[in-house]
Amino acid sequence: MKRITALLLSAAMILTLTACGKKGTLPENTSGSQIGSSTAERQSPQIIQSTQVQQKDSEKPSAMIVTGEPQAQSLSGFAPLEPVSYTVSDPGNTRGLSVKKVSHSHGPASDGKPHHTVVTFQDTFDQYGALTLDRVSEGKVLYLTFDCGYEYENLTSKILDVLKEKQVKAAFFCTLDHIKREENLIARMIREGHIVGNHSATHPSFPSISREKMAQEIEKTENYLREHFGYAARYFRFPAGEYSESALDAVQSLGYMSVFWSVAYDDWNVDKVRGKDYAIEKVMSRLHDGAIILLHSVSRDNAAALGEIIDKARAEGYEFRSLSEYPAVK
Repeated sequence: MKRITALLLSAAMILTLTACGKKGTLPENTSGSQIGSSTAERQSPQIIQSTQVQQKDSEKPSAMIVTGEPQAQSLSGFAPLEPVSYTVSDPGNTRGLSVKKVSHSHGPASDGKPHHTVVTFQDTFDQYGALTLDRVSEGKVLYLTFDCGYEYENLTSKILDVLKEKQVKAAFFCTLDHIKREENLIARMIREGHIVGNHSATHPSFPSISREKMAQEIEKTENYLREHFGYAARYFRFPAGEYSESALDAVQSLGYMSVFWSVAYDDWNVDKVRGKDYAIEKVMSRLHDGAIILLHSVSRDNAAALGEIIDKARAEGYEFRSLSEYPAVK
């Protein structure tokens, strides 16, 4: 009898560890809500106000943000998590989903309203659980996100200082190489309640690689975060904003939300330093309800302007929220 019981327990553990690789609807993630998680994982108390909850069905993906047990001596404050092994749905793309490369871009907002192309993008993204515009939440809501591929002049630390002072939670989409080289910065992001999103391992153009390779790119980055930081957040940003219908579907099948943007400007070139007033004008003129703001952490202008951008946006009635507060598309 004991042998049968042990075999049943082992089978249950295997099902739990492989569940994340199966396709399913994204877990509900409203502000303060509880989301299904395996017993080995718990939601981050810094980001979502809830405690460990049981995963109802083994085929459902785990929580959007999970952490290990609190561990004071670790960099991030959390004990390591078990690694995951992802198997993307329909690896051969037998459904014939389009693999044509699309580069995410759009016109600037005006008069506090998103450009019509942003609305069109979101119409397409809804079916893949992806986000470029929040048209679900009520009110003047903004989400602040950063892309991080390398560190420049210690600007990310300055940005984190401003976010801490202004009490704003942001999302930082980081490549594996950046995470490995800047472990103290990544740990600080986690400790201070920001989201460390997945930006792939090697920053390839996803439309040019296989669905299996897409899963590997995401898995490598997530497992490094799990092992070294006891942390994982299932928010993904396509390298260079390049995607395809097949890529959107593949990312969704892994339980990830693809996050794009509706406000951005050419701030990635470190040789273009035009002053904080330029950055303030570019961002403020393009704000609109439900905006996902993309900034690059290598911009001196952004680092200098961020505090005033936050103050001015709040003065206009906008509220900054974490992506963890966005109600997941059902």
